[in-house]
Amino acid sequence: MKELPTTAKAVVIGGGIIGCSTAYHLAKIGWTDTVLLERHKLTSGTTFHAAGLVGQLRSSASITRLLGYSVDLYNSLEAETGLATGWKMNGGLRLACNAERWTEVKRQATTARSFGLDVQLLTPGEALGLWPLMQVDDVIGAAFLPTDGQANPSDITQALAKGARMAGVSIFEDTGVIDIEIDKGRIRAVVTDRGRIECERVVVCAGQWTRDFAARFGVNVPLVSIEHQYVLTDSFGVPSNLPTLRDPDRMTYYKEELGGLVMGGYEPNPIPWAATGVPDDFQFSLLDSNYDHFGQIMQQALVRVPGLQTAGVKQLLNGPESFTPDGNFILGEAPELKNFFVGAGFNAFGIASAGGAGMALAEWVTKGEPPYDLWPADIRRFGRPHFDTDWVRTRTLEAYGKHYTMAWPYEEHSSARPCRKSPLYDRLKAQGACFGEKLGWERPNWFADLFAGEEPKDIYSYNRQNWFSAVGREHKAVREAAVLFDQTSFAKFVLKGADAEAALSWIASNDVAKPVGSLVYTQMLNDNGGIECDLTVARIAEDEFYITTGTGFATRDFDWIAKGIPADMHAELVDVTSAYSVLSLMGPNTRAILETVTSADVSNAGFPFGQVRTIGIAGCPVRALRITYVGELGYELHVPVEYAATVYDALMAAGGGYGLVNAGYRAIESCRLEKGYRAWGADIGPDRTPIEAGLGWAVKMKKNIAFRGRAAIERQLALGVEKMLACFVPDDPEVVLLGRETIYRDGKHVGWLSSGGFGYTLDKPIGYGYVGDPDGVTEEFVLSGTYELDVAMRRVPCSVSMRPLYDPEMARVKA
Repeated sequence: MKELPTTAKAVVIGGGIIGCSTAYHLAKIGWTDTVLLERHKLTSGTTFHAAGLVGQLRSSASITRLLGYSVDLYNSLEAETGLATGWKMNGGLRLACNAERWTEVKRQATTARSFGLDVQLLTPGEALGLWPLMQVDDVIGAAFLPTDGQANPSDITQALAKGARMAGVSIFEDTGVIDIEIDKGRIRAVVTDRGRIECERVVVCAGQWTRDFAARFGVNVPLVSIEHQYVLTDSFGVPSNLPTLRDPDRMTYYKEELGGLVMGGYEPNPIPWAATGVPDDFQFSLLDSNYDHFGQIMQQALVRVPGLQTAGVKQLLNGPESFTPDGNFILGEAPELKNFFVGAGFNAFGIASAGGAGMALAEWVTKGEPPYDLWPADIRRFGRPHFDTDWVRTRTLEAYGKHYTMAWPYEEHSSARPCRKSPLYDRLKAQGACFGEKLGWERPNWFADLFAGEEPKDIYSYNRQNWFSAVGREHKAVREAAVLFDQTSFAKFVLKGADAEAALSWIASNDVAKPVGSLVYTQMLNDNGGIECDLTVARIAEDEFYITTGTGFATRDFDWIAKGIPADMHAELVDVTSAYSVLSLMGPNTRAILETVTSADVSNAGFPFGQVRTIGIAGCPVRALRITYVGELGYELHVPVEYAATVYDALMAAGGGYGLVNAGYRAIESCRLEKGYRAWGADIGPDRTPIEAGLGWAVKMKKNIAFRGRAAIERQLALGVEKMLACFVPDDPEVVLLGRETIYRDGKHVGWLSSGGFGYTLDKPIGYGYVGDPDGVTEEFVLSGTYELDVAMRRVPCSVSMRPLYDPEMARVKA
């Protein structure tokens, strides 16, 4: 038996397709002294029983790009390694059997084209021509992606492993990992049942075993195992070039195999597995076939493919796989432990993802960052609720059951709720709040008029939804009177220490070295100038800063700031989210309301914009931040949680004569679109710089202060940029913009919308997106074009702007 090395640059744990792809790509980058450890045999976990469909249609540009990389790799892997992979680029069909699903498919097709995929919309007859085994009486249309395909999972894994070995990687089967040695927060070695390997970087790709393994070292990986079944039929003349088929309205998928079909699906009542942990000896193992449970899938399939009624069944395969609470896989460096990387939770599309996921992980390991923005898959998107396995399982079962249901705009999960509640939750619920959820927090999305018989419940549609007019009322109140938003879910940190100013000055791109009482809006950049964080910093003492960021970015932003503090500086970051409620009082009447409940000077002269003050309201200490995200006079009131209800009641009582009403997050979104405020995760992110996003004014380039990303910004200012964010307003006011619609300039595809919605003051839909050109983009270039948006495969003329549409100072809307 080959002797285990005593040192390695990186150790990959897990010999499935993700681990082998990661090792392969590490070697391609030059890390040839990588070691891959598999406690049994390669593919013996879940890879060997994967169905092997490779589809690329996703709602995220970065995930689509990652899946496209997989296809490119699989196209060349057999020639490179000499091993058969079973890869066939035979295309993929997706059916629509009702009007709403057809709208969804057309929206998905628009997204695919935005991201550079070839997608064709077909009539039922054209789809039948590609897939003659099905009946299409109920089919309205179909989408066809010629570059989709299918593969043999075990063969592709073995080819990746051979490619890794050819490049110098050492692969050891039958080698169990016993422990990871950690000293003062740093990985020192991996201990196996065959010896010890010194290393500083570990990549855990252990599939459904990953959660329990990672938890031993304080790392949270939110995934659980769920039974997943598919049937393999005898040969009954199925053509070998048959495309893969997804029939979401019947919950089923199909691929050709050996003249027969593989057919499986996603039932609405999935069965969890291994609630007390996955057995260590579960290798090349399957669960007992559950014909009763699979019957609901088979009934749907028999209608679609009548030939299955007489086809023999070789096997009903029941193989558990790991799934996650939001249906996306998990990649990246764990925020809890430096140099501990994870690639797991692939939700039964690990074969499609493996090529790109391995590439991304290898880049992350070797360069400290992913090759591009992978926020939808980033391990840091999770937070406190995801440490509880029961919560994770409950939510994941819902996500699994929705795998083939309609992907509605603004859809909310209903399971594992409520979890994290503001002190005002019951008050707001009694007043008609319709809550959404983010990172476990219950947050009012909109308020129903209970006296008018409105029900606080979302009714989903691809057209305007039932809450449209209610949000319009709240929007109007923001612009004309006053509203109160409960934003308690904001993530809140304190950075404190003798070197807090110096550390934050390095991490933040704006100038935070301001006097005590100052409030600064800033980004935090990576070395390429991309925006990693977008937040506000309040200086509350010479050695203390109070930082506020978005709910969903709590883990990510804390991790970025904490790791960004230079090693020789004395500063400590503490999460104080749960200590404070946030009541955002916004609108032209807010100062008048505040003046009735506090003796503090809240005049513009006494409390100017961009300042923080401690004021008293009804005997309660309130940290007031003069800031706005809706484009009106506003104050964020940060209140210790025990005072929140008292402050809320005082404000509502005082505001009655000033038109004060409750409002929710959807009104915030509509107002911020009119005012042109950027949203991280949509309009800005790690692949977009402040210069490209029109935020250069928030970067301290005029001051001789070093900060991370400065050199990249200097290069862009000198050489120009290849994309710029612009605002688009369709000529047709009835168009529904959701984001990801394709942007055409003078008939040429130049980008897609990063966000979309409706501006009630403007009374028109509004979208934001980047206009790109490899030869360079200027403001003049953007404004000189004639634009159209592709909305559900329909071209819609629109106007373009580089300035906010709404200007409260001029009290008018710019046309």
